[in-house]
Amino acid sequence: MVSEEWWTMISSIRGEVLQVGLDHAVVEVSGFGLEVSATPQTLTELRAGSETRLLTSFVPRQDDAPLLFGFAEAGEREIFTSLLSISGVGPRLALAVLSVHTPAEVRTAIAESDTAAFTRVPGIGKKTAQRILLELAGKLVIEQPAEEPSAAGDSAGDSDGAEAAGEQVREQVREALTSLGWTEKDARTAVEKELQARPELAEAAVSEVLRQTLRSLGGPTR
Repeated sequence: MVSEEWWTMISSIRGEVLQVGLDHAVVEVSGFGLEVSATPQTLTELRAGSETRLLTSFVPRQDDAPLLFGFAEAGEREIFTSLLSISGVGPRLALAVLSVHTPAEVRTAIAESDTAAFTRVPGIGKKTAQRILLELAGKLVIEQPAEEPSAAGDSAGDSDGAEAAGEQVREQVREALTSLGWTEKDARTAVEKELQARPELAEAAVSEVLRQTLRSLGGPTR
């Protein structure tokens, strides 16, 4: 049996992606298939059969098996571990925050005491949002956001290819929403409504479509 102390020493993993699920991926490392929970944004970047490197955070649990969480960037992991230090905020809720907001947006919300930014996250009410702001005030410095490449694709691409890509984005966003607790019907309706309200999202990345849809849904799923 692998000891918990050994797991806590893992700060990153690199290996072949064996499987990508709704809320986790399986990465083969030295012959072992490690199940790693991750944000929908991180999961949409993974492809079975390709190699990946993920930063990780180990979360022990008293009454169940421990969990290993993976992140595409250091900023995500820092926000995640900071949120876990707050009473009442577990790993699933911390992941939900990173599903709705980028790390830079979380830092800005804390610096500006923006309660509404956190209540837009499914599962977070006003009291929990205020607790997050109180306990993380002054602890997360705002960083200069890196310039992101344009989400628009090559305009020379054919319409059939763009349509197929658009449907793939829809499907990935629907899967991410169902993994966060929404029904298939509600997820489908929410995605279509958001794309109709924001036509520019038709050419956006999966992570951006997901983030904007979650913001529109807001509130707890239960």
